Amino acid sequence: MFDCIVIGSGPSGISAAIYLKRFGLDVLVIGKDYGTLSINTKIENYYGIESIDGVDLIKKGILQASNLGISVLEEEVVKIEMSNSFVVGTSINSYNAKTVFIATGMKRSSLNIKGLKELEGSGVSYCAVCDGFLYRKKRIGIIGSGDFMKSELEVLRRFSNDLVVFTNGIEVFDINEFKVLDKVISINKENDLIKVNTSSKSYEVNCLFVAVGMANGTSFARHLGLLTDEVGHLVVNDYMTNIPGIFAGGDAIGGVKQIVKAASDGCVAAYKIKDYIKGLTVSGGDPLGQ
Repeated sequence: MFDCIVIGSGPSGISAAIYLKRFGLDVLVIGKDYGTLSINTKIENYYGIESIDGVDLIKKGILQASNLGISVLEEEVVKIEMSNSFVVGTSINSYNAKTVFIATGMKRSSLNIKGLKELEGSGVSYCAVCDGFLYRKKRIGIIGSGDFMKSELEVLRRFSNDLVVFTNGIEVFDINEFKVLDKVISINKENDLIKVNTSSKSYEVNCLFVAVGMANGTSFARHLGLLTDEVGHLVVNDYMTNIPGIFAGGDAIGGVKQIVKAASDGCVAAYKIKDYIKGLTVSGGDPLGQ
């Protein structure tokens, strides 16, 4: 079991991992992509660096962590579960830890689908764990195409055998459910049914789950009951969320969206995580206080 699993390999996550490693803790970093820095071609306002490409800066950070003996996995985290420890599930494997540091940023995959926003909470959901039971044995639709969608689909299989996957124009393999490859144009509600209108046909489902892009702080909040503010940032107190043992930093918690702030969050959060783990050792308790 790891002392801490860091989700996100950007400035906040890598900074936290480096400090945790120097504290003598066993840390694992899991990150799928380079986040918003991958679209910032030049960084020219970071201390000690005159100019650097965003991707190059991320790669330097990952290399620095790797040179310290920190494992940095390029996997997509799709869920966090709680048992006797925290279980971080990726599209490939599962990993256990005493604590988790969420540093996924605020990158969101938006869907420009007419009617989607209006039906949120009224037939449209973003959390299979939260709402899947409400639609057991009914016709359930899910929109998405990546590993996050497949993870949500696995949950929905527990509640219904009548599933429709809307891939929004992207071919998806390794699933047996009925697939609709056409792009979704709009959705509306008729007689308590959600009508999903594609470029060629309309389909009726009892509910529609949205699972596009990758899981992030907002996704984890929906699944775990983490508190968020009005715009979706994770709410923290000394970098810990409302669930003891789950910490967060960087853009995921809001504030000035700058690299220097993200790196600072990672540093300070590492101190908080170290003290929390020390408290567990002293008290003899388990990570979830059970």
